[in-house]
Amino acid sequence: MMKVHILSGGESAEREVSLRSGKAVAKALEQAGYEVANLDPALANIDKIANCDIVFPVLHGAGGEDGTIQKQLEKRNIKFAGSGSKASALCFDKWEYRQVITAAGLPMAKAATIKHHEHATHELAQSVHVLKPIAGGSSIDVHIVRDLGKIPHEAIAKTFERYETMLIEELIDGTELTVGILGDKALPIIKIVPPEAGEFDYENKYNGASQEIVAPEDVSPKIQKAARELALKAHQLTGCRDFSRTDIMCDKSGKLFLLETNTIPGMTDQSLYPKMALATGLSMPKLCKTLVEFALKR
Repeated sequence: MMKVHILSGGESAEREVSLRSGKAVAKALEQAGYEVANLDPALANIDKIANCDIVFPVLHGAGGEDGTIQKQLEKRNIKFAGSGSKASALCFDKWEYRQVITAAGLPMAKAATIKHHEHATHELAQSVHVLKPIAGGSSIDVHIVRDLGKIPHEAIAKTFERYETMLIEELIDGTELTVGILGDKALPIIKIVPPEAGEFDYENKYNGASQEIVAPEDVSPKIQKAARELALKAHQLTGCRDFSRTDIMCDKSGKLFLLETNTIPGMTDQSLYPKMALATGLSMPKLCKTLVEFALKR
């Protein structure tokens, strides 16, 4: 029986989500007929990996999605699912990602990197904006400023204590879409509808309060097609492989703006990527089996 070693957990702020992803992937691969072993790099060195046919990393955040674990696996000539170390590092760094995407002429909102003392006077802070870590995910430590009269200065100051430099972005008012890539094909889009008077933040990503609508009827086929094409271009430009998920904003005029590309999208039972795959007829076991097969062919 073919053996797959799953890496989940880790030490990032996204540890709990990663553990849930790992549990879901393990269950799916067992159902698909694989022998499965789990390893949490926070508790054991990856040198413990032995006698397996493939490694399946579902480590979200720093240490897992930033190319660190991928580089170690590459040095050991161990086959693994997902993007390699270079693409992982590039997509994890939102500023470097932006340089590649905008150099290719793909649309993104205006942005800059700033330190705390620059925030109040920065030109992008004079209108609605978003503050986010340059490297990170799951909307952790993200501040969405929709009302300049209610800027959470104290909370922002505390966030800057954790990050010397942050990314400030023009806030695009519109609809958030997300598109998964599997192999070289775009999956159906998902429209994200946060709870009323809420944001699609860390809490609302996992508490079931947000609506996640696959191939939404109120988004025109033209925009859905354009979003899928844009996500595939981002996937290819950044050198991703196997799977990714790209977040996109659609403004009220129908113009699309890339936000970011996730090289290890969430794989929990509430995650967006498996829902997209399911819409094409791929159950979780079939999806995970497909990703293992991609890696085995390399």
